[in-house]
Amino acid sequence: SLGSTTPPIMREVKLPLNLSDSEVWPSHIFSVAGTCVTRLLMGPACDKFGARIVTVCVLWISAVPVAFTGVVQNAAGLNALRLVIGFAGGAFVTCQYWSSRMFTREMAGTANAIVAGWGNLGGGAAQIVVGSVLFPLFKIIYRAGGHLDEVHASALSWRTVCILPSLATILVGIWILRASDDAPRGNYKQLKKAGWMPEVKVYENFKYAALNLNTWMLAIQYACCFGVELTMTNGAASYFYEIFDLPTEQAAAIASIFGFLNIFARAMGGFSSDWINSMAGMRGRLLLQTLFLAAEGIMVIIFATTRNLFEAIVVMVFFSVFVQASEGSLFAIVPYVDPAITGSVAGIVGAGGSAGAVIFGFGFRQLDVVDAFRLMGYLILGSTVISAFICVPDHAQLLWGKDSPKVLAEREGRTYVENEEATEEETGEVEVELGGTNTTPGEEELQDVKLDDTS
Repeated sequence: SLGSTTPPIMREVKLPLNLSDSEVWPSHIFSVAGTCVTRLLMGPACDKFGARIVTVCVLWISAVPVAFTGVVQNAAGLNALRLVIGFAGGAFVTCQYWSSRMFTREMAGTANAIVAGWGNLGGGAAQIVVGSVLFPLFKIIYRAGGHLDEVHASALSWRTVCILPSLATILVGIWILRASDDAPRGNYKQLKKAGWMPEVKVYENFKYAALNLNTWMLAIQYACCFGVELTMTNGAASYFYEIFDLPTEQAAAIASIFGFLNIFARAMGGFSSDWINSMAGMRGRLLLQTLFLAAEGIMVIIFATTRNLFEAIVVMVFFSVFVQASEGSLFAIVPYVDPAITGSVAGIVGAGGSAGAVIFGFGFRQLDVVDAFRLMGYLILGSTVISAFICVPDHAQLLWGKDSPKVLAEREGRTYVENEEATEEETGEVEVELGGTNTTPGEEELQDVKLDDTS
């Protein structure tokens, strides 16, 4: 949510600094670039130190520049400020790693989606709290003395309004340190000291995650869902007050709808993925992921050509639902890629989302807004093809392959024993392989079979 404190008031920031749209978009790009780099580092850091301390460090480092938003004087300062604020996006990886440690893979989709969805909900909350509540409230306070006109009150408001989110973030960090654990059995430091957890080789973990092709295919698909959400978070308010000529407060309120749908949409994607996994396994998860991405791409293209405000809001609602459902279903797959190094895998995949926002940001800077949305939609539709090539060991792929006996046993709730043979108690007969044929008790061939050193 820290990264969403500036976009709703960007219109007010542009005026006194005399910034054009082409000068503002780079600040969005710098923001997600900061997130991209941090997410790459957060996965291995969580594997090494646990999610608790890493999360707090990221939040506190990012909270400081948020408080200093008001000291910005030019485009370069805005870019530098938003670069560091973008580090807060790394907390997404720490939270996904954290929930994966706390819950089994079979329900990781639901757990990860609820955690991430409510985290992204903070983006919508920041849009409306900063842009539609705190900003007008600060203007009222500054004008109450009668010494400032509307213009000067607005300028002073945007320069001070972000102090409150910064203080709130610092307090949340203190609460996390005092009230949470890294894993169900305790904190990593104590687990390692007690000999219950081995030391992690950060470089090795990251190397294995980076060499896994599934990691990069999921990162590309995540670029086409979370990258889209970041792009909308950064540009939705500007889009509505430029295309539909709305005041800042109304544009921010409408833009916040996109983020607020995280309250259920991402969780819906994760829960749906877990549900279909219970019946169709990984093939079901991949199919659902593909359908969500396809629906998202179609909604983007429709949104780009809608010029009625009410219709645009309705389309944006469906657009947002499919974006976030795609995110939830995708991170239901991540814990299966390589369970031993989930942190490193999640870091690369999460960074892919931020990289997508960087790419889309350049598109919106260089192209007409309609063309930029269309390009984004076509890229999303193209990413659905990747699902056919994702190959998780022991699991069926989207179009071919089958689940291993172990995976089938786990899905059916049975205990799998490697090279298991049927027993008399289970089947009423024992199959014995002899001379390339199967025979059963009572047949003459059993007389020549040797079992346990006896004839």
